[in-house]
Amino acid sequence: MRIALDAMGGDFAPQTCLKGAALAAHEFSEEDQLVLVGQKEVIEEQLAQHNFPASVVEIVHAEEVIGMHEHPTKAFNQKKHSSIGIGFHLLKEEKVDAFCSAGNTGAMSVGAMFSIKPCAGVMRPGLASFAPREDGSFGVLIDVGANADVKPEMLVQFGELGSLYAQHVFGISQPKVGLLNLGEEEQKGTVVTQAAYKLFKEQDQVNFIGNIEGRDIFRDKADVMVCNGYVGNVVLKMAESIYELLERRNYRDPFFDNLNYEAIGGSPILGINGNVVIGHGASSALAIKNMIMQAFSMAKSGIHHKIQAAFQG
Repeated sequence: MRIALDAMGGDFAPQTCLKGAALAAHEFSEEDQLVLVGQKEVIEEQLAQHNFPASVVEIVHAEEVIGMHEHPTKAFNQKKHSSIGIGFHLLKEEKVDAFCSAGNTGAMSVGAMFSIKPCAGVMRPGLASFAPREDGSFGVLIDVGANADVKPEMLVQFGELGSLYAQHVFGISQPKVGLLNLGEEEQKGTVVTQAAYKLFKEQDQVNFIGNIEGRDIFRDKADVMVCNGYVGNVVLKMAESIYELLERRNYRDPFFDNLNYEAIGGSPILGINGNVVIGHGASSALAIKNMIMQAFSMAKSGIHHKIQAAFQG
């Protein structure tokens, strides 16, 4: 596997990116390679400070950097030689198996949509995150920010995208798919969720179990939890705040530790023609390492090919 990392992306790049890359590189086999995309001289200077296994590292020069606060579309189009731009070029040309970055989230989304593009048949790609459960496993929450306003058909597709991820990356044979709502009854919710419920019942692509409520997110009631990006982002940020609150109060617990974004590393974009993971801008070295390993797991599972096949069929 060849996994590309935007070495210049994030609030603390490139130092933190390369520290995280060093942690991940030690888990790679001799057949795998970590491709560091960014300003070559800067990367080489930083590499000298870390214990990198030289056989698994390659540097691809990118002279430009898209800043965290630049306009995503404008910056992506104007900075063709940015680390994000070059990373997507490598992915599009299939020179790498996955690309991940903790850089400008909007630019990453623009690159996913307009560089490697959505899979045929996918209305809108979904941004996924993962909800911890008490047994140490994770459920898939989709969408968590890419699509604030959705159509009922899009929610059904999110259910299929999340189900494919749960099946092929998490190894869950028949993932249970629940529609996040304000009540379990079929008639509950907005016009959109009510229509989506009916569509879910009429399809046979996923194992739909009906509506679920907020209290079910951290239970094993559903393996895939479907919502629009507005709701999903609120849930995600609230979960992160719970971890931060408990940490300030010096309370540690394995379950609550998994609410920390560092434990997951990033959010995959599902439904595009490639494996892409977007990390938190404030990512630590541990978060970068876990983002890389998540991208590795996606590439190894061939998840984007599974999605392409499912939607073409």
